[in-house]
Amino acid sequence: MKLLNFRKSGNVHLGIKTDKGILDVRSAAESLNEEHIPTNIMDVICDGEETEKVLQTFVEDPRVAAFFSEEEGIEWAPAVTEPKKIICVGLNYKKHADETKSPYPKIPILFNKFENALSGHLNEVVVPRQTERLDHEVELGIVIGKTAKDVTEEEALDYVFGYCTTNDLSARDVQKHGVQWMTGKTFDGFAPVGPYLVTKDEIENPNNLRVTAKVNGKVHQDSNTSDMIFNCEELISYISAHMTLQPGDIILTGTPEGVILGWPKEKRVYMTAGDEVTVEVEKLGALTTKFIAPESE
Repeated sequence: MKLLNFRKSGNVHLGIKTDKGILDVRSAAESLNEEHIPTNIMDVICDGEETEKVLQTFVEDPRVAAFFSEEEGIEWAPAVTEPKKIICVGLNYKKHADETKSPYPKIPILFNKFENALSGHLNEVVVPRQTERLDHEVELGIVIGKTAKDVTEEEALDYVFGYCTTNDLSARDVQKHGVQWMTGKTFDGFAPVGPYLVTKDEIENPNNLRVTAKVNGKVHQDSNTSDMIFNCEELISYISAHMTLQPGDIILTGTPEGVILGWPKEKRVYMTAGDEVTVEVEKLGALTTKFIAPESE
């Protein structure tokens, strides 16, 4: 199932992508007085497979036919709206470590973003005044579906609700101001997530998915999650040994080679206002971010 969020009349509505278009779950449930139908993505994630079955039945109900619409024109919201944690993994692809001349990490390198960084498909993100080196990082996002503490690698994927395309936007100059990367990573809008949250049953192997990034239509990144140093199972197990993962938490699993930082210095042209970046993970959808200048002071 492909779930999504969009804004309508000032509210966030849950949607489901189908062959017939996007079902507006909230509007349909309210109009039909179906109070048992979940209309919030966080409720769906927390309630798990039983709720997925309820939604699948609802999609097939002939009464909801009037509540389908085309994707064009909707105002996208982040595919996950209220994660308690956004955990990011650095230097997790062999070729990315190679291009930055960094040794392969012995254990996962973790840092964090916060809820202010969330943005959705086709959303505008302000280029911060603090940076002249705005970079992209296409990443596979893992969304946790059950409370996970000290889980083994063998059972790790049982705790996953689904997967999404993400972009770990990075202000490289700010990132290098100190030994911690956080300030260069969690500006407003710097964690685009979407367009969809795809339930795990649709993804046979998250460790073998093509990942790409294009800036203004030009391919910058083109790789596969099979190049990850630590795969999805290893990341979930490792992180859950250090903190309890909660339903809705997002893990950004790292980026492959092709980021602007990895280019020869004389060829680096960082992103700026007016640019668009589209990142895509196979089977999860393409996620576009538009960059705008800050308002004049």
